[in-house]
Amino acid sequence: MSTWTTEQVASLAPDAASIAAAREVAGPRLWSSTGHDERAAWGQCRSYLAAVDLVDPAFSCTCPSRKVPCKHALGLLMLWASSPEAVRPAAAPPWVDEWLAARARRATRAPAGTEKKPVDPEARARRMAGRASRIGAGLEELDLWLRDLVRHGLASAQGRPFHYWDDVAARMVDAQAPGVGSQVRRMASIVRSGDGWPGRLLAHAGRLHLLAEAWSRFDTLPAETQADLRTAVGWSWTSEEVLGSRPAVADRWQVVARSVAEEERFRIQRSWLVGTATAGTALILDFVPVGAPLPAELVPGTVVDADLAFHPGAWPQRALVAALRGEAESMSEWHGSPTLEEALAGNAAALATNPWLDRLPMVLSDVVPVSREVGWRARDTSGAAVDLRLDEAGWWTLAAVSGGRPVGLAGEWQDGALRPLSVWTDRGLVTLP
Repeated sequence: MSTWTTEQVASLAPDAASIAAAREVAGPRLWSSTGHDERAAWGQCRSYLAAVDLVDPAFSCTCPSRKVPCKHALGLLMLWASSPEAVRPAAAPPWVDEWLAARARRATRAPAGTEKKPVDPEARARRMAGRASRIGAGLEELDLWLRDLVRHGLASAQGRPFHYWDDVAARMVDAQAPGVGSQVRRMASIVRSGDGWPGRLLAHAGRLHLLAEAWSRFDTLPAETQADLRTAVGWSWTSEEVLGSRPAVADRWQVVARSVAEEERFRIQRSWLVGTATAGTALILDFVPVGAPLPAELVPGTVVDADLAFHPGAWPQRALVAALRGEAESMSEWHGSPTLEEALAGNAAALATNPWLDRLPMVLSDVVPVSREVGWRARDTSGAAVDLRLDEAGWWTLAAVSGGRPVGLAGEWQDGALRPLSVWTDRGLVTLP
């Protein structure tokens, strides 16, 4: 934990305002009684006591803020990252020991009535068959709607009100296919995404049509394709199903990028990992209610020795952490594709295997961000370039970090453009806002 940078600490913040507020309270003169041990870091900022559990990441503060972590917990970590001498090794005070002990008790206390009952295989099979039937009926309705959309002409889509898309999305949720509902809602944003939107909308509609067609032939498809369809419609997998689907992959995994988004009642965190030995990529997806703290075990710019269990499917991408060994270390090297041609070929292979992948990781080496009249591009050593999807804050940060020099980029490839999430230079990893 002591190797974190201030950028990595900032990635834990619930919003941009919390980062700015934390920096204001990260000065050594505002803190007293600071210290850390192998388990926690703590300190007092004015009259507030703040502590951070470093092993099973959690945050505590006596301030009235409802944000988790609050500015004081973030400020403590920023202070430690920027001035290690201000947060020296020490014995934890009693209030920190009590907080950690209370967390341990809550973790081991089994709520009444939570004993697992034996699973009835026949009842489970009936439930799964019933849901599959409801999903099939919903996708059949969706396919008729898609045909009408194309028949009326894509140009008419731009004048459609939001409820035109939202009503269909809600029906997909009612049909127990929430993943399809999210994809339909995304179509409303595609029609307002600027030049080239008709092509992107048609491609998106085509993938949904393919999904509906494939689901109608579900029983005739290979098991791995069935798993991809189940994931695409938003039918989640239990941890037991994931752990039992295939052996976990052991590697030293670099945490190269992370994004956080809010959708309705949930915050969604995507952490992208690259294996240093296997060269494989993995997506760790976390969901929490709005206002709740996100998991903080995987920090961009660090390397973790871990076993990852990948979800079933023809192109394994999403995974869960089956085991973690030791403490995270700072990244010292970058593993990225040397050319855009290689990166795009890898993504093409992924989509040929599973055309319903919503987004793909892209990790590049030695690319130069270049400004255009509208937007930015990343150009590799061969002269090939790819569009970058960035807001103004991201542009300024990328320009400042790269300075016109080759850098490493990591981000998400979606709809023919790269959304960069982090930049690698000889000074380390910097996350983009």
